[in-house]
Amino acid sequence: MHALETHADGTASFVSARLDAWHRLGTVTRNAMTAEEALDLAYLSGWNVRKVGGLHTYEMTKDGVTRLESPDEYFTVRTHPKTGVAERLGTVGAKYEVVQNEEHCELLNLLVDESGAHFETAGSLHGGKRVFVTMKMPKTIRIAGVDDVDLYLAGFNSHDGSSGFRFNVSPTRVVCGNTQRMAMANAVSHYTVRHTAGAKAKIAEARKALNMVWEYAEAYEREAERMLNTTAGLGQLEMVIDALWPLEPNPSTRTLNNHRLRKNTIVMLFEAAETQANIRGTWWAIVQAIYEYLEHFAPAKSEEARAHRILTSSDVKKKMQKAYEMFALAA
Repeated sequence: MHALETHADGTASFVSARLDAWHRLGTVTRNAMTAEEALDLAYLSGWNVRKVGGLHTYEMTKDGVTRLESPDEYFTVRTHPKTGVAERLGTVGAKYEVVQNEEHCELLNLLVDESGAHFETAGSLHGGKRVFVTMKMPKTIRIAGVDDVDLYLAGFNSHDGSSGFRFNVSPTRVVCGNTQRMAMANAVSHYTVRHTAGAKAKIAEARKALNMVWEYAEAYEREAERMLNTTAGLGQLEMVIDALWPLEPNPSTRTLNNHRLRKNTIVMLFEAAETQANIRGTWWAIVQAIYEYLEHFAPAKSEEARAHRILTSSDVKKKMQKAYEMFALAA
């Protein structure tokens, strides 16, 4: 089952503006949206998330059944946006404070007003446990005058206590749709939002988030240009592949075949893919061949599962980061 929440009538908790929806399940809009419109279109409004207490369980002992209370644990529950039925989202502690999806609208609209961005996508994952909204920033980065990268700001929130509300900068290479998940030296790529009241406090939070975006964008452009201006060949590419997917001693035939297939695919992307035409023979091409394999070619149960993996998998993020760090060591 893919992570994107799909309702019984076939619609999905995902809406995309100006581009095809991530998983081709959502609603495409042709105009930029307000935060309220994005939430409505993605079925993120009116959830009425709340805490429900009185959790308990039972244990069978030699003396009979014992009821065990859990006074410090609560369920988070929502009202399903289509069926109206109460659904459990997660288990949280007594100090957990529920924040409705709508409570982020003012901050999201401020970000759009301050930056000139537009709302791009919105949706829920894992049955409503996590919610996301993305905004496309007005600035496109052109690496060394030949390779365009769009900037997105993605806001994530959870209703199961797994994380707070945070923003991630998400550069995306235009020609192939590669999502870049690199942490640059001296540049932060995420910002955790404090839940604040009052217009002035929200404006301050919005500006802090945007400062993070622009500082990261400058560092990203600088490092990407350095990679694009550094020559690299098949030897360096194979070194990176072997470091990211090391073979254990005495691998099985199946493992060897999978390793060869993966390497051949990445080499093909590096040497022949049209997406590499303007950057071929550089360290930037090595990094993008790795990213393109992970995002578009690595085996997955479905396109939906692949898209979710690229955004949330810690293993994918580590591989992307290591590919960049190997350049930093070699340069």
